[in-house]
Amino acid sequence: MASHHHHHEHSGDKLVDEAGKVLAEAGEQWTAMREDVFRTLAEQERPASAYDIAELVGQKRGKRVAANSVYRILDLFVRTNLANRIESANAYLANTHPGCHHDCIFLICDDCGQADHFDDDSLTGALIEAGRKAGYSNVRPVVELRGLCRDCSS
Repeated sequence: MASHHHHHEHSGDKLVDEAGKVLAEAGEQWTAMREDVFRTLAEQERPASAYDIAELVGQKRGKRVAANSVYRILDLFVRTNLANRIESANAYLANTHPGCHHDCIFLICDDCGQADHFDDDSLTGALIEAGRKAGYSNVRPVVELRGLCRDCSS
């Protein structure tokens, strides 16, 4: 049985405000560009690539935004728990509970690209322990399950 965290899910301006607070608490500045990247990422229904985000932010700002800049910001967001990286798709999702640190297990639809997540502390804890027994430290599980979502499988 999965151990479930009780998250404080945020959306819209509340999510953006919470992300700004979390980044500031991490000793980082919440710049206009970082806010634009986060807001754009949070608006996406599916995982988005840095190139997708750069294009959308560029449209909003009325000038080209370099994907390299967006990659650096997204990497910062992943390090500070504001976003999750979907490794197999090289894409990102905004974390709707940025103050909560845990290891998500992602479910990714092979057809439409929808990504959902759930928490199972017993599973991710066992993976961390297996890594430690193998002599690794700072083990961070990245678990992705691929298949078809409810809509695509019906």
